[in-house]
Amino acid sequence: MNMYLLIVTLLAIVIVILGVAWWKWHAFISLTVASLFLALMAGLSMDKIVGAYETGVGAVLGHLVGILALGTILGKMMSDSGAGTQVANFFIRVFGEKRLPWAMLLSGFIIGIPVFFDVGIVMLLPLVISIHKSTKQNILLIGLPVIAGLSIVHGLVPPHPGAMTAIGIYKADIGKVLIYSLIIAIPAAIIAGPLFAKWVNKRVVPQNEPELLDASTEPEKLPGAGISFFIILLPVLLMVLSVIAPYLPVPSGFMKFLAFIGNSVIALLISCFAAFYFLGIRQGMSKNYISKLSHDCLLPVASIILIIGAGGGFKQILIASGVGTSIAQMAENISLSPIVLAFMVAGLIRVATGSATVALTTAAGIVSPIVVHMSGVNLELLVIATGAGSLMLSHVNDAGFWMVKEYLGLTVKETFKTWTVLETLLSFIAFGTVLIIDIFV
Repeated sequence: MNMYLLIVTLLAIVIVILGVAWWKWHAFISLTVASLFLALMAGLSMDKIVGAYETGVGAVLGHLVGILALGTILGKMMSDSGAGTQVANFFIRVFGEKRLPWAMLLSGFIIGIPVFFDVGIVMLLPLVISIHKSTKQNILLIGLPVIAGLSIVHGLVPPHPGAMTAIGIYKADIGKVLIYSLIIAIPAAIIAGPLFAKWVNKRVVPQNEPELLDASTEPEKLPGAGISFFIILLPVLLMVLSVIAPYLPVPSGFMKFLAFIGNSVIALLISCFAAFYFLGIRQGMSKNYISKLSHDCLLPVASIILIIGAGGGFKQILIASGVGTSIAQMAENISLSPIVLAFMVAGLIRVATGSATVALTTAAGIVSPIVVHMSGVNLELLVIATGAGSLMLSHVNDAGFWMVKEYLGLTVKETFKTWTVLETLLSFIAFGTVLIIDIFV
């Protein structure tokens, strides 16, 4: 019976993959169809299938909808006010031309915290192109460190949707995930960013010149560097404060207040209002413009919300049909670490579908029923291992592959040699660091 359920689960994953890659279904439809197939084949009673699916969708989205919406608005405020450019310019001034790759890595890493990967690319790559044109340096030397910083933060660090989804599914501690993910992300970004860029810079020289993108959306008057940094880091500071609150010599009432404002939704809400005032109203934006900006940027989030919700439904079907328990028993029999399993499953789905979000959500759904029956699993490191797996081997079915190719003016072959290798380095270095930390904690 265990083997039958495992085969059915693998077939359900194949349906997700074929749906996205072959039949060109939206990932939400692929995940929903796979959930129904799994439920029917596993023998789940028909009157319980829809209820289980809806429970799974609600459990994940109840935790995430506010984070996704507020995080998107904050990122849009950073982009449209020019605060992201201001932070990048600050690092360039401080580090100077010789250490530009390090300046660009820090820019990508810091700006990547509140914004989605594609927003960060749109914000920073026009700056990369203009620096390349003025310094005549190989664009890879300047561009790859930015991409490394943006990508690793997007894959591992809360409050990004992938990490937040896995935290919700595994029931991990967000504060610990935040601290571990920053510790793990930094060495991965350094190796896959400036160090890899320095190595590949001598081996790949792009033949095409990138066309400078239209940066007309950038305002004439930029906010100050100090306030730009403050707004970017505010949600992270509030979340960290809630983690250390129990160890501070403060009254219990104040400790509860710190825990409240450090909740991811409240921290992002506070940060959005700070951005509305400091990056919007003080920079001359009208209230109507800020309202329109918030409305417009939320429309594309619907797709991510649907995918994450369907992933939650898939997870609940796994639990309700007993597949999770069966896989858990098999994993125990072959003594496979859930951290390794999560990394491998996420990696396979990422390679097949091209979507880090689908990979992370589906892998967390598959692995979470297994860890329920295990003791001694570090759930926070499990979140990061799943995120690391979702980054590997980006290729032609990934939108990020084509964004990087077009923005940097690369050929497909050059994109494989640079972007694909960079993503895989990030993935395996982060995973290796997770395994090392897991030995000691």
